[in-house]
Amino acid sequence: MAKTKSDKIKFIGEKLDELFPNPPIPLDFKNPYTLLVAVVLSAQCTDVRVNQVTKVLFKEASTPSAMVKLGVKRIAEIIKPCGFFNTKSVNIFNLSKTLVEKYKGKVPCTFEELEALPGVGHKTASVVMSHAYKIPAFPVDTHIHRLAERWGLSDGSTVEQTEKDLKKIFPENEWEKRHLQIIYYGRTYCKARGHKVEDCPICSRIAK
Repeated sequence: MAKTKSDKIKFIGEKLDELFPNPPIPLDFKNPYTLLVAVVLSAQCTDVRVNQVTKVLFKEASTPSAMVKLGVKRIAEIIKPCGFFNTKSVNIFNLSKTLVEKYKGKVPCTFEELEALPGVGHKTASVVMSHAYKIPAFPVDTHIHRLAERWGLSDGSTVEQTEKDLKKIFPENEWEKRHLQIIYYGRTYCKARGHKVEDCPICSRIAK
């Protein structure tokens, strides 16, 4: 059992590397724009469902200008299986319109500009920065927030605090990998409901 915090962090890193050595990005995308749209759609929706929907959506519109031409109504029809489709369709249309009018159809690569886009929050911006532009970021979703608290790596007070704590714990060059590994670990071994400490490869070996 890991006794000190440094022992715990070392064990967690080694176990994540053992179980998920090369974690794939779960959302299908071809460029920063398609990733941005996919992440917007992923709110309160599974990655599997998002990938099914974007396969259809991107056949009709895979650029900001094409998405604007598609219009809110058609976007909503396609993305309906993702849930919250009315809000998401308006956000996708408006962010696409902003990209066309302000950025010549290109997705900006700064947090400030990304978070100013309609429907784009810090987590969404972090995913785009990390996976599309390979700029160090540590997106925190519900799995990561839950596991960081369970493992005693953060107090679980806010998502913002969890992000700050994890950035201090893990080296910058590991952020993208650790973000993905913890998501996969949470989905596979350390679920929100029905979690049994004794069956969890990490929780069973560390004390908070």
